[in-house]
Amino acid sequence: MGIELDRTSQVVLRPVVAADEPRFLELVRISAEFHHPWVTMPRTPSGFSAYLARSDQATAACMVLSLKDRGDLVGMININGIVRGPYQRGVLGYAAFLPYAGQGYMSAGVALAVHHAFEGLGLNRLEADIQPGNTASLKLVQRLGFRREGLSPGFIKIAGEWCDHERWAITADMDLPVVHGE
Repeated sequence: MGIELDRTSQVVLRPVVAADEPRFLELVRISAEFHHPWVTMPRTPSGFSAYLARSDQATAACMVLSLKDRGDLVGMININGIVRGPYQRGVLGYAAFLPYAGQGYMSAGVALAVHHAFEGLGLNRLEADIQPGNTASLKLVQRLGFRREGLSPGFIKIAGEWCDHERWAITADMDLPVVHGE
């Protein structure tokens, strides 16, 4: 069953590569105020290099979402903190780039990432930790079928401050978003 997303046929989710650096950094700069205070992204060439190096596909999968027709970057999506063994879980992170925010592309991209987590990486559980005031992000995970599992006070340090986060998750046995055009 699942939730159908009409934008999945318009976007591609792929691993981030070194050639993405100039446009990625430009879009991060343009989008910085839009993301404050929810997320901090690589903003320098050295930060981008570290981000790229972290994406080993074993403990982290760092990806970009791009438009199929123009190839421009729409956003970034990560599956971090991958734990194997009896856990088989990862933690989802994502951010849209301006001017593409609010157009449904990130919902489509996160749906693709959910499928990648379960089918490509073999995970059983994908978690998303979201600050309570980040209503756009909360609506996105709700729309995709994640379930709310609780609130963790002072859970993640962002920009030097410990922030509360709602914990959301989806597991391989739940109804997954339906994706088209893969």
